[in-house]
Amino acid sequence: MMAGIGHNSGRVDEPGKNWRRHVWKKARKDLMPTLPIEVVRLRVRRAAELGLPYKTYAGIRASSGHDLIGFLFSNNALHVLRDGQAIPDARAQKLLALQRADCTGVAHRPVTPGHLATCAGLAQAFAAPKFTDSWSQMRDKMRLIATSHGHPADRLVMIGDTGFEREWAEAAQMAGFLRSDAFFAGQLN
Repeated sequence: MMAGIGHNSGRVDEPGKNWRRHVWKKARKDLMPTLPIEVVRLRVRRAAELGLPYKTYAGIRASSGHDLIGFLFSNNALHVLRDGQAIPDARAQKLLALQRADCTGVAHRPVTPGHLATCAGLAQAFAAPKFTDSWSQMRDKMRLIATSHGHPADRLVMIGDTGFEREWAEAAQMAGFLRSDAFFAGQLN
Protein backbone atom coordinates (compact mmCIF):
# COMPACT_ATOMS: atom_id res chain seq x y z
CA MET A 1 0.00 0.00 0.00
CA MET A 2 1.36 3.43 -0.94
CA ALA A 3 1.65 6.09 1.77
CA GLY A 4 -0.04 9.41 1.06
CA ILE A 5 1.79 12.69 0.65
CA GLY A 6 3.07 13.90 4.01
CA HIS A 7 2.85 10.48 5.62
CA ASN A 8 6.12 9.27 7.08
CA SER A 9 5.12 5.60 7.34
CA GLY A 10 5.85 5.71 11.06
CA ARG A 11 9.54 6.59 10.60
CA VAL A 12 10.90 9.64 12.35
CA ASP A 13 14.54 9.31 11.40
CA GLU A 14 14.86 12.49 9.38
CA PRO A 15 18.18 14.37 9.59
CA GLY A 16 18.67 16.35 12.79
CA LYS A 17 16.24 14.30 14.91
CA ASN A 18 18.79 13.59 17.65
CA TRP A 19 19.85 17.24 17.83
CA ARG A 20 16.25 18.46 18.14
CA ARG A 21 15.57 15.90 20.87
CA HIS A 22 18.69 17.07 22.77
CA VAL A 23 17.74 20.76 22.44
CA TRP A 24 14.16 20.13 23.61
CA LYS A 25 15.29 18.10 26.64
CA LYS A 26 17.80 20.78 27.62
CA ALA A 27 15.23 23.57 27.21
CA ARG A 28 12.74 21.67 29.34
CA LYS A 29 15.31 20.99 32.04
CA ASP A 30 16.34 24.65 32.09
CA LEU A 31 12.71 25.68 32.67
CA MET A 32 12.25 23.40 35.66
CA PRO A 33 13.40 24.92 38.94
CA THR A 34 15.81 23.02 41.14
CA LEU A 35 14.18 22.73 44.54
CA PRO A 36 16.08 22.29 47.79
CA ILE A 37 15.71 18.79 49.21
CA GLU A 38 13.83 20.15 52.26
CA VAL A 39 11.16 21.65 49.99
CA VAL A 40 10.82 18.38 48.09
CA ARG A 41 10.43 16.48 51.36
CA LEU A 42 7.71 18.88 52.54
CA ARG A 43 5.87 18.48 49.25
CA VAL A 44 6.13 14.69 49.34
CA ARG A 45 4.68 14.77 52.87
CA ARG A 46 1.87 17.10 51.76
CA ALA A 47 1.05 14.83 48.81
CA ALA A 48 0.75 11.90 51.22
CA GLU A 49 -1.54 13.93 53.52
CA LEU A 50 -3.79 14.58 50.54
CA GLY A 51 -3.76 10.93 49.50
CA LEU A 52 -2.13 11.76 46.17
CA PRO A 53 0.96 10.35 44.52
CA TYR A 54 3.72 12.95 44.47
CA LYS A 55 3.72 13.14 40.66
CA THR A 56 0.00 13.99 40.57
CA TYR A 57 0.32 16.49 43.42
CA ALA A 58 3.35 18.18 41.84
CA GLY A 59 1.61 18.43 38.47
CA ILE A 60 -1.51 20.02 39.93
CA ARG A 61 0.59 22.34 42.08
CA ALA A 62 2.70 23.38 39.08
CA SER A 63 -0.34 24.09 36.91
CA SER A 64 -2.24 26.06 39.58
CA GLY A 65 0.79 27.74 41.16
CA HIS A 66 -0.57 27.05 44.66
CA ASP A 67 -0.59 24.36 47.30
CA LEU A 68 -3.75 22.28 47.48
CA ILE A 69 -5.93 22.56 50.54
CA GLY A 70 -8.64 20.04 49.76
CA PHE A 71 -11.24 18.43 47.57
CA LEU A 72 -14.82 18.78 46.37
CA PHE A 73 -16.48 15.36 46.12
CA SER A 74 -19.60 14.74 44.09
CA ASN A 75 -22.06 12.21 45.48
CA ASN A 76 -21.32 10.15 42.34
CA ALA A 77 -17.64 10.04 43.33
CA LEU A 78 -18.60 8.82 46.79
CA HIS A 79 -21.03 6.23 45.34
CA VAL A 80 -23.98 7.70 47.23
CA LEU A 81 -26.89 7.75 44.80
CA ARG A 82 -29.86 8.22 47.12
CA ASP A 83 -30.62 9.38 50.63
CA GLY A 84 -30.29 6.58 53.17
CA GLN A 85 -27.43 4.96 51.26
CA ALA A 86 -24.09 4.66 53.05
CA ILE A 87 -20.77 5.47 51.48
CA PRO A 88 -18.79 2.28 50.64
CA ASP A 89 -16.27 1.38 53.36
CA ALA A 90 -13.16 1.74 51.18
CA ARG A 91 -14.14 5.27 50.17
CA ALA A 92 -15.05 6.17 53.75
CA GLN A 93 -11.62 4.99 54.93
CA LYS A 94 -9.86 7.17 52.35
CA LEU A 95 -11.92 10.19 53.45
CA LEU A 96 -11.02 9.54 57.09
CA ALA A 97 -7.35 9.57 56.14
CA LEU A 98 -7.72 13.09 54.70
CA GLN A 99 -7.67 14.82 58.08
CA ARG A 100 -5.39 17.63 56.87
CA ALA A 101 -7.55 18.50 53.87
CA ASP A 102 -10.76 20.45 53.48
CA CYS A 103 -13.37 18.10 52.07
CA THR A 104 -16.72 19.35 50.81
CA GLY A 105 -19.56 17.49 49.11
CA VAL A 106 -21.68 18.41 46.12
CA ALA A 107 -24.99 16.51 45.99
CA HIS A 108 -27.06 15.82 42.88
CA ARG A 109 -30.77 15.28 43.37
CA PRO A 110 -32.20 13.05 44.77
CA VAL A 111 -29.30 13.04 47.26
CA THR A 112 -29.62 15.89 49.73
CA PRO A 113 -26.59 17.86 50.95
CA GLY A 114 -27.40 16.99 54.58
CA HIS A 115 -27.36 13.26 53.91
CA LEU A 116 -24.16 13.45 51.88
CA ALA A 117 -22.35 15.42 54.59
CA THR A 118 -23.54 13.06 57.32
CA CYS A 119 -22.87 9.74 55.61
CA ALA A 120 -19.45 10.81 54.27
CA GLY A 121 -18.35 12.62 57.43
CA LEU A 122 -17.88 15.90 55.55
CA ALA A 123 -17.88 19.27 57.28
CA GLN A 124 -20.37 20.54 54.71
CA ALA A 125 -22.12 19.70 51.47
CA PHE A 126 -24.04 21.76 48.95
CA ALA A 127 -26.69 21.15 46.32
CA ALA A 128 -25.20 20.63 42.88
CA PRO A 129 -26.05 22.95 40.02
CA LYS A 130 -29.17 21.91 38.13
CA PHE A 131 -28.87 20.53 34.63
CA THR A 132 -31.15 23.34 33.52
CA ASP A 133 -28.85 26.06 34.90
CA SER A 134 -27.12 28.28 32.39
CA TRP A 135 -23.33 28.19 32.14
CA SER A 136 -23.01 31.40 34.15
CA GLN A 137 -25.41 30.15 36.84
CA MET A 138 -23.48 26.90 37.11
CA ARG A 139 -20.14 28.75 37.20
CA ASP A 140 -21.32 31.14 39.92
CA LYS A 141 -22.78 28.35 42.04
CA MET A 142 -19.62 26.23 41.77
CA ARG A 143 -17.41 29.21 42.62
CA LEU A 144 -19.48 29.85 45.75
CA ILE A 145 -19.18 26.20 46.76
CA ALA A 146 -15.46 26.04 46.00
CA THR A 147 -14.71 29.19 47.98
CA SER A 148 -16.98 28.32 50.94
CA HIS A 149 -13.91 27.64 53.13
CA GLY A 150 -12.60 31.14 52.46
CA HIS A 151 -9.86 30.03 50.05
CA PRO A 152 -9.56 30.57 46.30
CA ALA A 153 -11.07 27.85 44.11
CA ASP A 154 -7.70 27.09 42.54
CA ARG A 155 -6.65 25.45 45.79
CA LEU A 156 -9.21 22.63 45.45
CA VAL A 157 -9.47 19.60 43.20
CA MET A 158 -12.83 18.23 42.06
CA ILE A 159 -13.24 14.47 42.50
CA GLY A 160 -16.01 13.19 40.25
CA ASP A 161 -17.17 10.67 37.69
CA THR A 162 -18.84 12.54 34.87
CA GLY A 163 -18.12 15.07 32.18
CA PHE A 164 -20.42 17.67 33.71
CA GLU A 165 -18.55 17.38 37.00
CA ARG A 166 -15.33 18.06 35.07
CA GLU A 167 -17.08 21.14 33.64
CA TRP A 168 -17.82 22.31 37.18
CA ALA A 169 -14.11 22.24 37.99
CA GLU A 170 -13.28 24.14 34.82
CA ALA A 171 -16.06 26.70 35.31
CA ALA A 172 -15.05 27.39 38.91
CA GLN A 173 -11.39 27.56 37.84
CA MET A 174 -10.42 24.90 40.35
CA ALA A 175 -6.92 23.39 40.47
CA GLY A 176 -8.05 20.29 38.61
CA PHE A 177 -10.34 17.31 38.20
CA LEU A 178 -9.61 13.70 39.09
CA ARG A 179 -11.70 10.63 38.33
CA SER A 180 -12.97 9.08 41.53
CA ASP A 181 -12.05 5.49 40.68
CA ALA A 182 -8.41 6.48 40.15
CA PHE A 183 -8.39 8.72 43.25
CA PHE A 184 -9.85 6.10 45.59
CA ALA A 185 -7.77 3.26 44.12
CA GLY A 186 -4.57 5.33 44.35
CA GLN A 187 -3.93 4.77 40.64
CA LEU A 188 -3.02 8.33 39.74
CA ASN A 189 0.24 9.28 38.07
